[in-house]
Amino acid sequence: MANIQTLQVKLDYHFKDEQLLTEALSHRSSGSCNYERLEFLGDGFLNFTIATELFHQRPDQDEGALSRLRASLVRESTLAEIARELNLGDYLVMGVGELRSGGFKRDSILSDVVESIVGAVFIEAGYERARLLVLRLYGNRVAELPPSAQLKDPKTLLQEQLQAKGLERPDYKVIDTKGKSHEMAFTVICTLLEPPIAISATASSKRRAEQASARLMLDKIDAL
Repeated sequence: MANIQTLQVKLDYHFKDEQLLTEALSHRSSGSCNYERLEFLGDGFLNFTIATELFHQRPDQDEGALSRLRASLVRESTLAEIARELNLGDYLVMGVGELRSGGFKRDSILSDVVESIVGAVFIEAGYERARLLVLRLYGNRVAELPPSAQLKDPKTLLQEQLQAKGLERPDYKVIDTKGKSHEMAFTVICTLLEPPIAISATASSKRRAEQASARLMLDKIDAL
């Protein structure tokens, strides 16, 4: 594990209790003292903090638009991106099996650790210091978000497009799964009755495969 002093410099926060930071960096595969409880707390705090920032920065947006904006900021991929900027994978404490399987590079784990660190700072230093950490981690991401309409996911966009034309909703079905539990690949087929089209896509989760097939379907419809 890399020197956690370097990480604390990146966070611009130095823990009085470094054991709390170690706990925030410890995957459940390393033992019973792990980041899961801190992650639970950090997840709630992160959602609240981002929601508050959006509420003040986007006074013209309704609840639905604010929800889409928040979702784009607190989703796994965004948190994993932040984790990689901090090189969090270098600081993780993991069991041998999880380490060998590449857990320190996995988005799901990296995103969890960002939340657990936020939770740890909140526990030790309180609301305002944890809020400042969240804003530091996000940098310009909140201010530079595109209009909320551009953040609609492919499944929503496809459904809205079909409904506007009075057509039936698309059907999604998992047609294949491969791989071990931590490296699963799901293949989903998206089918339209009218026009009669079926397109499949493969991704690391059912949800991602559905979104990918919807995106391909949108591209196909646009090309017709």
